[in-house]
Amino acid sequence: MSIKTKLLISFLALAFTLQSQNVVHVYKIADLLKRIDTTKTTMVINFWSTWCKPCVQELPSFDSLTAMQNTSKVLLVSLDFSEDLDTKVNPFLKKNKVMTECVLLDESNGNDYINKISENWSGSIPATLFVHRGKKIFIEKKLKLKDLLYYLNEVQKIN
Repeated sequence: MSIKTKLLISFLALAFTLQSQNVVHVYKIADLLKRIDTTKTTMVINFWSTWCKPCVQELPSFDSLTAMQNTSKVLLVSLDFSEDLDTKVNPFLKKNKVMTECVLLDESNGNDYINKISENWSGSIPATLFVHRGKKIFIEKKLKLKDLLYYLNEVQKIN
């Protein structure tokens, strides 16, 4: 079976198992950090926004990674304003058929959460955090699927 066929089957299976559209939960930074710190699986966490063109361009790569992974968890973290959840974020996810789980980070002061994610984060997006057994790799740039797979492999090799 070709990789394209496997990917298509994975996409269809994922779409079938998800509800009709992504249900976005609103998190505070403490909620997100707790989720990251208590996970028993490898996580890929992408920080993005509907108004960020490079962020939007890379979202299909995260959906592809979601469809391919059964041992890792992929999470999109929207940095849109919480008041835009129903008018911008949810319609955007529905229109673009985003399948990857998404939460909205409801923190108005970047200084309260940026350094808690990574001391190396300038605050620009897109940005992606790879976490495996307490080990982290933080990348502050637009990523393609091959990049995601590379960094996922790298974080899993860290001893």
